[in-house]
Amino acid sequence: MLNQLTISELTAKLGNREVSAREAMQACLGQVSRVDGELHAFISHDDNDALAQADAADKEISNGTTHSQKPLLGVPIAVKDVLSVKGQPLNCCSKILGKFISPYDATVVERLKAAGAIVFGRLNMDEFAMGSSTENSAFGVTKNPWDKTRIPGGSSGGSAAAVAADECLASIGSDTGGSIRQPAALCGCVGLKPTYGRVSRYGLVAFASSLDQIGPFTKDVRDSATVLEAISGLDPRDSTSVPQPVPKYSSALNGEIKGLKLGLPKEYMIGGMDPEVKQAVDAAVKQLEKMGAEIVEISLPHTDYAAATYYIIAPAEASANLARFDGIRYCDRVEGGDLADLYMKTRGAGFGPEVKRRIILGTYVLSSGYYDAYYLRAQKVRTLIRQDFLNAFEKVDAVITPTTPTPAFKIGEKSDDPLQMYLSDIFTISCNLAGIPGISIPCGFTANPKLPIGLQLLGKPFGEETILKIAHAYEQSTDWHKQKPAL
Repeated sequence: MLNQLTISELTAKLGNREVSAREAMQACLGQVSRVDGELHAFISHDDNDALAQADAADKEISNGTTHSQKPLLGVPIAVKDVLSVKGQPLNCCSKILGKFISPYDATVVERLKAAGAIVFGRLNMDEFAMGSSTENSAFGVTKNPWDKTRIPGGSSGGSAAAVAADECLASIGSDTGGSIRQPAALCGCVGLKPTYGRVSRYGLVAFASSLDQIGPFTKDVRDSATVLEAISGLDPRDSTSVPQPVPKYSSALNGEIKGLKLGLPKEYMIGGMDPEVKQAVDAAVKQLEKMGAEIVEISLPHTDYAAATYYIIAPAEASANLARFDGIRYCDRVEGGDLADLYMKTRGAGFGPEVKRRIILGTYVLSSGYYDAYYLRAQKVRTLIRQDFLNAFEKVDAVITPTTPTPAFKIGEKSDDPLQMYLSDIFTISCNLAGIPGISIPCGFTANPKLPIGLQLLGKPFGEETILKIAHAYEQSTDWHKQKPAL
């Protein structure tokens, strides 16, 4: 089945003319039609457009274009419904955007297309990327391919589920507080959040502008390196994009980690963690040690403040960013008496409960009299959290932690308890506050039911090469990434 291949396996077959891009695309569309009625990872896809892109890729291959020139030529990649793709719907899985169609491509989408990828389909997510379970979508819940009674994680739950279920070869998500790494861990695939500024955010609908970062979901680490290479680099249209050279990430994947120092933060081995998660992470640490890495206990003393800091800064930025959705310019409008009435009715009908909760919280912490007490103080603590990591990286090459405290929970289990839901991201949010790169890779399964467990590696700013090297070496020494859900 071509849809079950990795990117490197498919491109080798395409390059040798063993298969066509059309056949690969048809295999993915066939899998979508077989399993997505139940999983609901996709909210829309245009089969004719996808096959036309595949035919164009086949023509390029027959004309002599190679995968060293276009590394993703003929590879089907789906995108989270928060990125602009020209001519496709853009809803952020919210009612408020109605029938809005993107007038342009996001930079990431432009770069994927320039690398030859077939960009198809819109993937389900928590509305405006606010959530940890993909239960906050106006288009319904996505189910975890490993157990359809459970959540796939969030907010990029559709992106993780689609890759885990072999509906596409890779997907693109966004990560504001763990929204790539957490669903990757819960669905058993590889999820990478790059350094803030490594990948352009132009064309990404903003949730929290100082935290958002775009990254790939893939079936293995090599594919992650390939996609990251294609989408990274300076973009003059994004003022936060950093003029840092983009390394050849895949050339770092040599399996050699002997002598590297990995920091194990004592603050992350908390009570309340699922015992099977702890067991799997401990085993992964021992495996890395056996392979020649040196494990060093480190301290990240401000870890306890990360969740509180994040849930002040992120809602504050969301409150400012979502003010543009007012029914005047590009939303589904609900007519009212005067302007204020129109605003209230439009936003009241268009936004879901979690988005409203965060807008209210963010507006409160930015309001007169509370700004200094909450927002300003949170920004100071954020600086301390970043400094903790920079201090740690003077002693170690990367930090190793669990990705999530528990495996995937049941759909509806935490819907009435927002605080418990927020704590699903307890191990991932510090990475966004510090602006550093992080990757989640499969490191085991729970026994009954069989659910994936993720291992998180955090790197120095612009240190993606190092975490990819470690992740790849670990992955090659195990077979967790090769196991598939029984769909």
